[in-house]
Amino acid sequence: MPIFIWEGTTKKNEVKKGEMDAADELAVRGLLRRQGYKSIEVKLKPKDISEYLPFLKGKVKEKSVVVFCRVFSTMINAGLPLIQCLDLLAQQEQNKNFAKIIRSIKEDIEGGTSLTNALKKYPQIFDELFVNLIAAGEAGGMLDVILERLSNYMEKALRLKRRVKGAMTYPIAVLVISISVVALLLLKVIPVFKKMFEGMGGQLPGPTQFLITASEFTQHYFLYMLAVGVVIYIAFLRFYKTEKGRLAVDSMLLKLPIFGILLKKVAVAKFSRTLSTMMTSGVPILEGLSIVSKTSGNKVVENALMKTRQGISEGRSIAEPLAETELFPPMVIQMISVGEATGALDSMLSKIANFYDEEIDVAVDSMTALLEPVMMVFLGGIVGGMIIAMYLPIFKLASVVG
Repeated sequence: MPIFIWEGTTKKNEVKKGEMDAADELAVRGLLRRQGYKSIEVKLKPKDISEYLPFLKGKVKEKSVVVFCRVFSTMINAGLPLIQCLDLLAQQEQNKNFAKIIRSIKEDIEGGTSLTNALKKYPQIFDELFVNLIAAGEAGGMLDVILERLSNYMEKALRLKRRVKGAMTYPIAVLVISISVVALLLLKVIPVFKKMFEGMGGQLPGPTQFLITASEFTQHYFLYMLAVGVVIYIAFLRFYKTEKGRLAVDSMLLKLPIFGILLKKVAVAKFSRTLSTMMTSGVPILEGLSIVSKTSGNKVVENALMKTRQGISEGRSIAEPLAETELFPPMVIQMISVGEATGALDSMLSKIANFYDEEIDVAVDSMTALLEPVMMVFLGGIVGGMIIAMYLPIFKLASVVG
């Protein structure tokens, strides 16, 4: 829908300006007249270059959405009107793209749209969980309470995500450094040794000859190797986007010796926290499970939760089909069963989430402590082995001369 820039005078002769999404200029003028404006001027807003080049748009980070939700919650709790809250949030937002979206939401609400429907226009920023909780808050007249719960949930979810990313960063960084060092040695260092060995004559030791052959191959086919790597990466991304591909990769990740255990704990914590927040906010359990499954981030977990949802719709308790998935530990199943029996499932899920948050912290610390020496030995072994292989002919020559 095109965006129009308008200027009008209020009944108190105050000049106001703004932007509005509308089908045409007449629709803008009609809406402004109904709001009491006069001397209205409307023109089509010129398109920004970022409209043609999407990569120039500022990406809205998850942290920005968390801050938006927390400040929004504080403002609503303080009794500020919804429109004024959004206006202030747009003014203080540093990300121009996000500020533009907030203004658009404000204008939609001014035009009579509900906050829920205004947020639905931006699914890439406000996911299904966010929108459904806002809808529950609007329907129940407790938007301030829902926003506070939502901001608490998002802050804990962001902290969990950062914790897991931090655990993955170290081994990935060491692996990248290892590959870079090996490539540098093969392309720049070993050719120097090769020229020196050619002048010495004689047969080179096996490890040295292997490295020289590898160096020659890398120099001749380096660009081809890069191209093959890019093709494999693109092929993997396309495969992962398919239903079978995502299921296969996610299943393999959960079976990894160290990371698999951590990912299962993350899945349990995320499931418990999300479902607890939704149930506390009044979202029905079947609808809540459908949304939780879509936001799980793992296809295996998503399928397990959808099977659980199917079982509940057939009249079974939530604990029984969850136990059949074999993804959730017996302790979690027992606690959920007790929560169902006592009618306090939402608070029980919150306790499970808190427990697994602590478990994840311990698991990440343990994994980092274990990986640090392993990765250092790995990096040192590769580089040290290559250096020793290149110095073997020199050692051999020294022993012959001796």
